[in-house]
Amino acid sequence: MNLDQVRTIAKSRGVHPGKLSKSDLIKSIQVKEGNFDCFASARNGECDQVECSWRKDCFDVAQPKGRQS
Repeated sequence: MNLDQVRTIAKSRGVHPGKLSKSDLIKSIQVKEGNFDCFASARNGECDQVECSWRKDCFDVAQPKGRQS
């Protein structure tokens, strides 16, 4: 999902995107929805949030265990 799509979702949830990065914006949406702000924290394809709307994007940007940027 691209940043413009995330911004549209944010606005529909009452989150003001401002100049937030995609990851920070998604985390803000997660909090607004009453969820953990855990975007991009899945490691090695492990995540117990199976109903998360951001699951695929999260796995795409999460770092494998042992790697830090």
